Amino acid sequence: MSGTVLLATRNAKKLGELRRILAAEGVAGLDVVGLADVEEFPEAPETGATFEENALAKARDAAAATGLPAVADDSGLAADALNGMPGVLSARWVGRHGDDDANLDLVLGQLADVPDERRGAGFVCAAALVVPGGAETVVRGEWRGTLIRERRGANGFGYDPIFVPDGESRTSAELDPAEKDAASHRGRALRALLPHLTALAS
Repeated sequence: MSGTVLLATRNAKKLGELRRILAAEGVAGLDVVGLADVEEFPEAPETGATFEENALAKARDAAAATGLPAVADDSGLAADALNGMPGVLSARWVGRHGDDDANLDLVLGQLADVPDERRGAGFVCAAALVVPGGAETVVRGEWRGTLIRERRGANGFGYDPIFVPDGESRTSAELDPAEKDAASHRGRALRALLPHLTALAS
């Protein structure tokens, strides 16, 4: 499995994103696999107080369990009017994991009385690369924008339909995948890992 890197996720959209970014940057000789492609191992719950702690814990677990270099990310939405929340709780803001619609409705409800000029927010992504017996690298990407009051767009996932990036009139969910990769928090973080991923490919 030389030249293989494990992206510690079951999210097919995240896998596609990393594969597209590597291809766009001309990184060849690296096969990106996901958790569905390796033998199952116990995954620790995300209990870190920061995106960086969660990403590093996930990457360490995956590298230790599989012997493969592992990339993991933790990302979420930080709304200015909510003091940076939902933050690390973004995927389970309603109290259960992965209910995008309910999470989005809750944030919209919490921001209902917040005027447009105070609806600033950022998507944040921390990405970690752990090489078994080797280096650990953690990077961060941020994408600033504004939260609108109603969903728009069918691309993306999570809070994409209510996030309008700075300098853009469309929501993140209205951008095509290549546009999103070029600008997004995850795209920025993954590109910051590229020198280290390129070294694994050679």
